[in-house]
Amino acid sequence: MEAKRGSLHLTLIVSMFLLWGCSSENIRTEIIELSYTNHFPPTHIQSQLAEAWCKEVEKRTGGRVKITYYPVQTLLEADKIYNGILNGITDIGQSVFGYNRGVFPAMEAFSLPHGFKSAPEATRVLNEFHKHFKLKETSRIKILYLHAHGPAMLHSKKKIEKLEEMRGVKVRSYGFNAAMVKALGGIPVSMPMSEVYEALSKGVVDATFSPIEALKGWKQAEVVDYSIEIEGVAYSTAMYAAINRHKWNSLPQDIKETIEEINQEWRVKTGEAWESSDEEGREYTLAQCNEIIELGKEESDRWAEAVSTVITDYVDNTKEKGLPGQDYVDFIRASLKKD
Repeated sequence: MEAKRGSLHLTLIVSMFLLWGCSSENIRTEIIELSYTNHFPPTHIQSQLAEAWCKEVEKRTGGRVKITYYPVQTLLEADKIYNGILNGITDIGQSVFGYNRGVFPAMEAFSLPHGFKSAPEATRVLNEFHKHFKLKETSRIKILYLHAHGPAMLHSKKKIEKLEEMRGVKVRSYGFNAAMVKALGGIPVSMPMSEVYEALSKGVVDATFSPIEALKGWKQAEVVDYSIEIEGVAYSTAMYAAINRHKWNSLPQDIKETIEEINQEWRVKTGEAWESSDEEGREYTLAQCNEIIELGKEESDRWAEAVSTVITDYVDNTKEKGLPGQDYVDFIRASLKKD
């Protein structure tokens, strides 16, 4: 009897270990499915890079993470992506901070006309800026990586060579730079990049500020005739790739570490991609027989003087909100001098 009871106990113990082993194996091999929404069209280099990021995560996690990728407006519109991340409509999203005006007051400092020279420079400064100030405004999401485009230019259907010629020109803006357009005498018309081509083609706007890459990446060279380089008002745009914070916290530690390694690489890749796509945009618009106009220093300085009040107003407004706007501006300007 005792032998039977001992044998029964042994059988139960072995069965428990087998069940535990199967259960542990299921936990180890469980596939984590995530969604990623981007505001770029699928042919854009930044969309291709985002999709490559997804594949790299799948590869380096040994298939434990699978990501379904949604390019421009297939799941969420550009200005809805941030709230979509917060509400779990998408796990991961990539968009522009400026599409949610008032939500990211510190990031507005980055998009002021600082005179950026290149996309790698702008991307480096943006990541340094975010790391240095440990911004509370981005704490509701988990930032994966940040990037920024090259110096913005004015792309127009009409020839503009003097500041006075900006008066009454309807210029697409995206939130942060609306005040700059006003200061230059233009009429800001707010819309995301995905709507600019149609707005230009239908005359809803006369011009747009964007990096020259947009002339190819968003095909805008087909609906403008001139690109005006104005060093004095060259701004960049702060963009993010982020994940829902609760989703991030639920991931196994080793997967988090793997993703963070990939993020470090993609910060560099995105900046370099903006640089190369700027060159492609320049070649593309010239092939369309469009004209690139470079304003001389004297005229460029006039434009810079016209928008100087935008920076002053920003500092004053952030001070009223209890934010160190002047520190933000000073840090960005100092970081630019490092190059």
